[in-house]
Amino acid sequence: MPAKVRYGVIGCGMMGQEHLRNIALLPDTEVTVIFEPDTHMAEAAAEIAPAANFVGSVSELLDVDELDCILIASPNHCHVPQMQEIRQKRPLTLLVEKPLFTDPREQAELETFKATYPAPIWVAMEYRYMPAIAALIARTGEVTGGIKMLTIREHRFPFLDKVGAWNRFNRYSGGTFVEKCCHFFDLMRLIMKSEPVRVMASAGQDANHKDEVYDGERPDILDNGFVIVDFENGSRALLDLCMFAEGAKYQEEVVAVGPEGKIEAFVPGPGRFWPEDLGDPPVAQLVVSPRSPKGPRSLDIPVDPALLDAGDHNGSTYYQHERFLALVRGEIETPEVSLEDGRRAVEMGLAAQQSARSGQAVILSSPGLSSVAC
Repeated sequence: MPAKVRYGVIGCGMMGQEHLRNIALLPDTEVTVIFEPDTHMAEAAAEIAPAANFVGSVSELLDVDELDCILIASPNHCHVPQMQEIRQKRPLTLLVEKPLFTDPREQAELETFKATYPAPIWVAMEYRYMPAIAALIARTGEVTGGIKMLTIREHRFPFLDKVGAWNRFNRYSGGTFVEKCCHFFDLMRLIMKSEPVRVMASAGQDANHKDEVYDGERPDILDNGFVIVDFENGSRALLDLCMFAEGAKYQEEVVAVGPEGKIEAFVPGPGRFWPEDLGDPPVAQLVVSPRSPKGPRSLDIPVDPALLDAGDHNGSTYYQHERFLALVRGEIETPEVSLEDGRRAVEMGLAAQQSARSGQAVILSSPGLSSVAC
């Protein structure tokens, strides 16, 4: 392994640029080459990574010798085709942004990919690495005595503007429960240490993007909903999503409860959206509430301001890259977020989309989905 880990980056829109800023903070790393077809996004990326070379295709990026790993941060529907092109030409260690895929028909293709790709693949699930959520995950068993109920609430701002408005349409994004919420379904599996068996959802598009029109089409994405997930071990989880609630103090709230107690993580949204007249942005918190003796205990979980400035995910993108670099350097042997983790999170999101459309529960079976009446 060379003195520096050299990244190739595919896609430098809003999330890709967050990756670039965080890679720049990490020692002994550099971005060698970037493929970003949008001129404005490429110009913004060049300001963050001025030493990187820009190329006109994935194929040209793979021709660059000075590469140790590849980050895919392109629009959702591009991930699987780009992964296949990398597999065929130069299979390097991959960090692939969520969601791993958007179309149920791609699951069979991913099974073949998994069996034939010779290098490690890490799916980018930043929320695992938010310090307050990581602290909750580390202590859930001790505090709860075994989780029976998990609630994840995200009350946040609407979808931001992205190149070509791809995130306004289900056919490109996979739908809101895939695009936005695969993070939360991944957390559910991780925290519960069990597999989902049934998904029930109620959702709508009630406030956002209703007056927008792109090439004669109105957006069809959801902006709020509830999702209940039953797990093999008898536990259950609830997702509460609202994307017209940016006035809240905290953006994410994760609550785990068991027979011995309750533990909560509270994570604020991006500091750049916090009004200056309200003073300093909120600090993430962990709250532990045992049943006996009663008495909640709160702990602030501050994040380095440099990491908060580098992105919108409470420092988690930086910590994720730290762990990914350990994989690239051979310090750990397997990705902490596997291709299967990424697949299962999307499967749960697709099931939630299906349930919201049909009004029926969806029974999860491998490898596909089947719906049954509640």
